[in-house]
Amino acid sequence: MMQVIKYPGRKQWSSVLQRPVLQRAELESRVRSIIDDVRENGDAAIRKYTQQFDNILLDEIAVGKDEAHNGMGIPEDLKLAIGQAAANINAFHNEQIPQAEYVETVPGIKCRRKAVAIEKIGLYIPGGTAPLFSSLLMLGIPARIAGCREIIVCTPADKNGMIHPAILYTASITGIDKIYKVGGAQAIAAMAYGTETIPQVYKIFGPGNQYVTAAKQLIQRGGIAIDMPAGPSELCVLADGTANASFIAADLLSQAEHGADSHVLLVTTDEGLADKVTEQVNEQLKKLARKEMALAALQNSKIILVHKLEDGIDLVNEYGPEHLIITCINEDRMAELVINAGSVFIGSYSPESAGDYASGTNHVLPTNGFAKAFSGVSVDSFIKKISFQKISAEGLRNIATTVITMAEAEGLGAHANAIKIRSTN
Repeated sequence: MMQVIKYPGRKQWSSVLQRPVLQRAELESRVRSIIDDVRENGDAAIRKYTQQFDNILLDEIAVGKDEAHNGMGIPEDLKLAIGQAAANINAFHNEQIPQAEYVETVPGIKCRRKAVAIEKIGLYIPGGTAPLFSSLLMLGIPARIAGCREIIVCTPADKNGMIHPAILYTASITGIDKIYKVGGAQAIAAMAYGTETIPQVYKIFGPGNQYVTAAKQLIQRGGIAIDMPAGPSELCVLADGTANASFIAADLLSQAEHGADSHVLLVTTDEGLADKVTEQVNEQLKKLARKEMALAALQNSKIILVHKLEDGIDLVNEYGPEHLIITCINEDRMAELVINAGSVFIGSYSPESAGDYASGTNHVLPTNGFAKAFSGVSVDSFIKKISFQKISAEGLRNIATTVITMAEAEGLGAHANAIKIRSTN
């Protein structure tokens, strides 16, 4: 069960906050061999690894029109739920459309930046222990808003070689019709380098297990863009004695059930709350269908006691959690002090589950401390910005001396000459 650590000194924080350590050298070696095989052998390698890892013999890698129609068979209440979630995600992300930027830096020099959608996008949607159709909303909607021309989806099939109908339905309402039955590191390799069936893309998005994460990091080293470094799910709760212990326990378990490598923390100023949360975790755990996974995650998770909330905020910022819930008497003020987190949930009625599905914010977020330098997915993730400048003869005269002086100081005479030659003609 969760370990309780009482009032660690700041010098101890780095060891206290350490996430579960993966054997990266061995993992990367295994993943690299898969990537190389897919890059060289294409569809044949895809079929081989799908049989090896998923025990599925694929006839067709791509989802056909007949199978795509299976998505229409999901319950009406689920369709309504997906529809409301999609509407909220649309509303939040539509406000992120970048505006044109125009500046005249000096008379005769006009500069601007133009937002351009990345043409070819690949989305990885986990579908193993839990088919994450919600991730398809979180990725497909901002990709469409950004204006990406080609969007493909890779997601693993079930034991019958079929894609979960909720994923198919979600793809249909987001306008995505290129879906491929492949998961794991082999899916990332296929999108990065292309196969006979799966087209190559320019940037790859989506959460996944440690193999997917390792594959994304490896192909990034080879020049393929990815959304962000990411790994197992994590949640941190910052609370004082006014917080509801049963709510906190439910939130911790909601992340722990993702998998054995998930990481959850409770940072609190109140020992009594820590005891109550432990009791509630034990009680609620008994009722979970995925209790074995959650229990395994809890073995690596902690309750950390601090003297005051300001210490707790410092501790949280040192950790840089994927998800942060703040539930305390002055929660809004505490929230303003957060500088390292993927997404923040303020108050007793802001569970992380709401952000996972339907509040409108994006749930594809940096993990493993990368929230210190990376943002979660947004419309910006699917665009690039190109700068333009148009300079008149007057404008060039206004900066000619500056450019020539700087270029010659750097020993770049040809740069200086490109200005001089225009000044004499």
